[in-house]
Amino acid sequence: MHGIDALFDTDVLVIGSGIAGCCAAIEAARAGARVAVACMGRRFSGSSFFPGTWGLGLIGPEDDTDAADLADTICRVGCGVADRALVETLVEGIRPGMAWLEELGVELARPANSESAREQAFIPCFDHKNRLWRGLTRRSTEQAFARELERLDVTVLERCELMDLTECDESGTRRIVGAVVFDHRAQRALRIDARAVVIAAGGTGGLFERSLTSRDVLSSSHGIAGAHGCDLVNIEFMQMMPGLVWPKTGIVFNEKSFRFAHMEPELPRDLLEMRSAYGPFTCRLPSYAIDLAIDRAGADGLAIRYRFPEHDVPEFVQTFCDWLEREQGIAPTDELRVAMYAHAANGGIRIDQDGATGVAGLFAAGEATGGMHGADRIGGLSSANGLVFGRRAGRSAAEWAQQEPARSAEAQGIDAAAIISDGIAEQTAHDLTARLRSTMSAHCMINRTDTGLTCALDDIAAIRSELLEASENATGSDASWARARRLESQLALAEAMASAMKARRKSLGSHYRVDDDS
Repeated sequence: MHGIDALFDTDVLVIGSGIAGCCAAIEAARAGARVAVACMGRRFSGSSFFPGTWGLGLIGPEDDTDAADLADTICRVGCGVADRALVETLVEGIRPGMAWLEELGVELARPANSESAREQAFIPCFDHKNRLWRGLTRRSTEQAFARELERLDVTVLERCELMDLTECDESGTRRIVGAVVFDHRAQRALRIDARAVVIAAGGTGGLFERSLTSRDVLSSSHGIAGAHGCDLVNIEFMQMMPGLVWPKTGIVFNEKSFRFAHMEPELPRDLLEMRSAYGPFTCRLPSYAIDLAIDRAGADGLAIRYRFPEHDVPEFVQTFCDWLEREQGIAPTDELRVAMYAHAANGGIRIDQDGATGVAGLFAAGEATGGMHGADRIGGLSSANGLVFGRRAGRSAAEWAQQEPARSAEAQGIDAAAIISDGIAEQTAHDLTARLRSTMSAHCMINRTDTGLTCALDDIAAIRSELLEASENATGSDASWARARRLESQLALAEAMASAMKARRKSLGSHYRVDDDS
């Protein structure tokens, strides 16, 4: 095993290239910082650019008078566990964020006409009224971000996975001074020195067998951040969504179309009508019976066929059906099979209003963070979260970096090579990762019980022991070390999630305890 080579020095290093990561990088560079982006996938990846959906919605207050109502509604829908200060910061930043996107050249979609904008279909999930709605189209967003990143000379390191953060100790205070990444193309571990780091690497979907996220969302950055002193908040709350498993897998099911769905056995029409108003699972509403029926169908999914009226199909539903046929080759008359998928996280790394984590030099944004949503999240606010807090974290990181002297690992006496530990074989990593995803899917999805969560924690501990034993017997290489390090970090997040789910004994929003005795 060789030491870790230094790749280069930068002011701000952003981890992740979704909406939050791109917004952070652009704002940091505009503030005068030298910026690099490291991402596991290609440029413009992660859940923001997940190909299994027809587009991203973005909602905000219609005007200043609507802002207070939206903040109140977020807190109510969040079941009292959202951070009011973060909620207000989010709401305040959405309209300026939309204007900022349009200044970049992003073409934001609007309802086809003013009448359709008032349709019930345009009321966001879990909301009680229409809001300002805009659609983020993938191509336009990518093109606009690409132009600005290139204009600002932002370095983008594709296929470079965050493995660890480097830190120094100044008078008993931890200070992040860079990161170690694994370059999948060169199969080498590399060190990047940075005055500030922004984690925007996505949510928790990588821990589950079925996930409506890209597989480059590894769900390891939370464990890495935790090892360096960050706290997690609301990590037991995540969205679980119906998605297609036939004739294709990994495609988001449009919940607005539930009202036109027929299945065997037939489910009550009033519950299907209620269920068509929101996308992710919640136990707050009686229509959660629809999700339980889908969950009972298991991996094969619940069979659904559409019966659309001849006229007046809602715009949202028509857009979905057109996209499904054009892009996926699935006709509206085809039988679909739907199962439950892990989707977006509602909790994550704890941050303040400027994206600071409480660890000097470390910031975070987007789905990797928590506090601004709660037990349930209004539709269109995940994109808004990435936009608003990505921009704020980028500006904060640039400001921090400009006040800090350069601190390379060598200058601080950090032995970066010591970070490298024993690794594991590729097949071992595959088997243990599959086992982790299996236990998380079995016990930490919709039906959660004390017994099941105890089983999950026991299995997580057993996987960790097997990982340690395998590591001690493995030959060293950068690739084998990276496999072991990734799994260590994923296990840390999995343990935190299962522990939080076990500790919260009462059902609340997306967290459903079958054994809730209240």
